[in-house]
Amino acid sequence: MGKECTVTVDAGVCKMKTVIHAVQGEDLMVSLDVKSDCPNVLRMSWKFKPVNPYTEVESPICETDIYRWANEALPHAACPVPCALVKAVEAASELGIKRGVRIDIE
Repeated sequence: MGKECTVTVDAGVCKMKTVIHAVQGEDLMVSLDVKSDCPNVLRMSWKFKPVNPYTEVESPICETDIYRWANEALPHAACPVPCALVKAVEAASELGIKRGVRIDIE
């Protein structure tokens, strides 16, 4: 089995929880598995296919597969799940370290 990463997202005011499991295969592509309370995130996950981590991490934000899928399925631009998916791909492929991200709103 390749490298892997699990990311948990508490999306905030909607109170929807999403758990992302990213696994890098021997072909270096990263597969994403998502469990979510959010029907929109689940609908987005139906489009998932293995992604090239270099393309996802290094491309402009609107040119990644993840943000294209999000654009088709998610009604709210402020949803933190697409960013968390990119972070999971980055960490699973060791293009970034496994370190938490926070957004605090006061």
